[in-house]
Amino acid sequence: MCEKGAMLSVVDALHIVKTVSARLSPVIVPIHEALGKVLAQDIRAPDPLPPFTASVKDKDVIILHRAYTYLRRLFSPLCGPGNDGYAVIASDGPGEYPIITESRAGNDGVGVLVTPGTVAYVTTGGPIPEGADAVVQVEDSELITDPSSDSKRVRILTQTCKGVDIRPVGCDIQKDAIVLKSGELVGASEIGLLATVGVMMVKVYPTPTIAVLSTGDELVEPTTGHLNRGQIRDSNRAMLLAAAMQQHCKVLDLGIAHDDEEEIQRILDDAFSAGINILLTSGGVSMGDRDFVKPLLGKRGTLHFSKVNMKPGKPMTFADIIFQSADTTSKKILAFGLPGNPVSSLVCFHVFVIPAIRCVAGWENTSHLRVQVRLGHSIKTDPIRPEFHRAIVRWRGNDGSGNPGFVAESTGHQMSSRLLSMKSANALLELPASGNLIPGGNYVSAIIISDISSVSMGEQSFSSDSASGLQGSVPQEITVKSQDVACRVAVLTVSDTVASGAGPDRSGPRAISVVNSSSEKLGGARVVATAVVPDDVSKIKEILQKWSDVDRMDLILTLGGTGFTPRDVTPEATKELIEKETPGLLYVMMQESLKVTPFAILSRAAAGIRGSTLMINMPGNPNAVAECMEALLPALKHALRQIKGDKTEKHPLHLPHHSHSHPGVDDTSTWERSYKMASHSHSHSHSSSSSSSSISSCPCGTH
Repeated sequence: MCEKGAMLSVVDALHIVKTVSARLSPVIVPIHEALGKVLAQDIRAPDPLPPFTASVKDKDVIILHRAYTYLRRLFSPLCGPGNDGYAVIASDGPGEYPIITESRAGNDGVGVLVTPGTVAYVTTGGPIPEGADAVVQVEDSELITDPSSDSKRVRILTQTCKGVDIRPVGCDIQKDAIVLKSGELVGASEIGLLATVGVMMVKVYPTPTIAVLSTGDELVEPTTGHLNRGQIRDSNRAMLLAAAMQQHCKVLDLGIAHDDEEEIQRILDDAFSAGINILLTSGGVSMGDRDFVKPLLGKRGTLHFSKVNMKPGKPMTFADIIFQSADTTSKKILAFGLPGNPVSSLVCFHVFVIPAIRCVAGWENTSHLRVQVRLGHSIKTDPIRPEFHRAIVRWRGNDGSGNPGFVAESTGHQMSSRLLSMKSANALLELPASGNLIPGGNYVSAIIISDISSVSMGEQSFSSDSASGLQGSVPQEITVKSQDVACRVAVLTVSDTVASGAGPDRSGPRAISVVNSSSEKLGGARVVATAVVPDDVSKIKEILQKWSDVDRMDLILTLGGTGFTPRDVTPEATKELIEKETPGLLYVMMQESLKVTPFAILSRAAAGIRGSTLMINMPGNPNAVAECMEALLPALKHALRQIKGDKTEKHPLHLPHHSHSHPGVDDTSTWERSYKMASHSHSHSHSSSSSSSSISSCPCGTH
């Protein structure tokens, strides 16, 4: 208990709340009631999963098989479905075999023995018949049709190995393995695991029952149609009940109490008898002669504090009450006297009540999620009290520093009675008491109080023009001083969807992150400009030409529009501008992408040089952007230096020209002669091969 009347810091007050808040005794509930609760026991698997040897599609080849199956279905009507296969004896190898059974599900295939020279048809996940030691996918087989015979036969086309595409018993979950540990929060996937191992009743820590009471002579029910002089509708009670239910708590509505000590005492006694765990009151905790809540809590239990050095929420009160029930058992009740102003009340709920709920409900980590956010504008701090400033936090591909991150914007005027300042707020900025102006662009700590995805996903990370229709976007300059950047990079997202505002730009932020994080490997490269345009040749050309001819960018990356659809025109726009092609870059990107998906061969990307600018078309898939950049990194730094005219730039493993020069011969002259000879040779070969290279559709520039 603190010294009477002492004002505590938020840290000290929160420490007291967590120390006093004791975990409830565990209960056993059906699994559908365990959602949102914390496990109070370890969960073990009573049997292995799978419980039998089963067929499986290898995760590493599933994409290749899908592409292969599609092509084979087009050209071979004899091919079967793409998710099943044949249980075989691997040593038999390719050949024609009779199909002795079909193992689809349940008990299919039970009692059947696959012997050398026979196979069994199995579906994915189906049990493998005895004797078989591998599965050949149907993509690697052909059914043999013979109208004169009733028996089915299949031609196996490939050699397989023992154990291929077979899940052994217990490969997912072994018998007696711990699948869930005590202290874990139960979500939808945990419910699925419980069902998988056959646990239908589970021991959990219950969430508390919370009672909510509003106090004040001025309050009337929200259903009141006409307000008399001096009346206001009670908003706190509905708000706090909803906030408690968001935390998966049971709630008890205690209604409105007038500023009458006996009435409040009677309501509190009824609430304590109802078996509540937490009491929330709003109002009646200040220093007025009719503020009865704080003294009543002090009489009934231990008053731990009644003032906190924070804004809003200074008159925040906390007590614990030991209640003796009729059966003589004692029970601890946590009592929070929240301020009467709506914003103060809800801020205190987030700062103090939610951690208490988590303590009582058995959470191991009861702290709030905190993130560092960049201020979108300047904010004046309070000179006396630390402030919990209501704000909207969004994730931006560029937070203003050239890097991705969270950006915070104030919800406006921060009066504690102005509930509108909580509208749409998903964060509380933790601002120090200094009385100074925190400039926009500075970073501060933020407590996340609600989901941030709903506001972030609806925002365009880089689009500065949200006009309707396919209007594209004005290029956005990123706040990085040009003189501080050795290599200036621009990123262009080409997408009808993003340009029209119908979807978010996911590729642009990923490209910026990859480039900026690889700045050193790229010779000091930083993204300094971004834009979004629709799939339109003229609009793509316009921005590419501006960036290369006017802004003198060193590197331009375009994202999207390189496929086969009629609207994929990025390569056409790029080829009209580039003066020198760079097929080697495309070849490296193609090789890297083919490791992930066979559909990489459908890319029509272009790459080349215009003036002193290198332009590279990349896929629109965010993951593909990262893969392509990773493949190009070893050579891109050297390429960019060469484009700038550095004729001496070379790979570190290459021998310098002067090591081959003759005594008495000037090295500079050797370089010049070598460069001119190479340039002359390149010009001659380019003129003779330009027609054939323009026909080529292969990424490496060959037929």
